[in-house]
Amino acid sequence: MKLIIGLGNPGEKYQDTRHNVGFMVVDKLKSQKPKLKVFKTDTFMNASGTSVKTLLAKQKERPENLYVIHDDLDLPLGIWKIQYAKGPKDHGGINDIEQVLGTENFWRIRVGVDKRKPEARVNGEDYVLQDFSKEEKKILEKVIAEVCKKLATL
Repeated sequence: MKLIIGLGNPGEKYQDTRHNVGFMVVDKLKSQKPKLKVFKTDTFMNASGTSVKTLLAKQKERPENLYVIHDDLDLPLGIWKIQYAKGPKDHGGINDIEQVLGTENFWRIRVGVDKRKPEARVNGEDYVLQDFSKEEKKILEKVIAEVCKKLATL
C-alpha cells in the first residue's frame, strides 16, 4: 500500500498559501474517499521530517512506498511531476524529511506554484507564504484534480 502525505503549515493563517498545496491535495483526495492512506503533517513545513517518520512507523510502511506532496518553486504554476528520489533544488520540508529518514528514496509529488514576474521577483521564502490569487486558484484547481486522478491509480 502507498502512503501519501501532504506537506504544509498548520493553522488558519497559512490555509490558502502556496506552501500548503500538499494539504490542499490531501483535502481533495479525502473528499473523494479513495482507498489510500492519506495524511497531512502536523508540524510546520521545515520540520516535516519528524511527522513523516512518525506516520511511516504508525502505518508500518517503508520510505519506498511514501509519496510526499509539496509546493515547488522550481516549477511554474500549472505544472506538476511525480519523481522518485528527486526533488526541488531547495525545499525546507523535503530537506528535513531526507535528513530525518536518512534517505532520498521516496516519491515526490511536486506541484508548481511559481507565477512571479521576473521584473518584480519576490523572495521565495516570502512568496510561498502568500495566498493564491483568484486567477491562480483556477489553475491550481485543475492541477489538484489531475494529481488526485493520478494518485487514485497508484
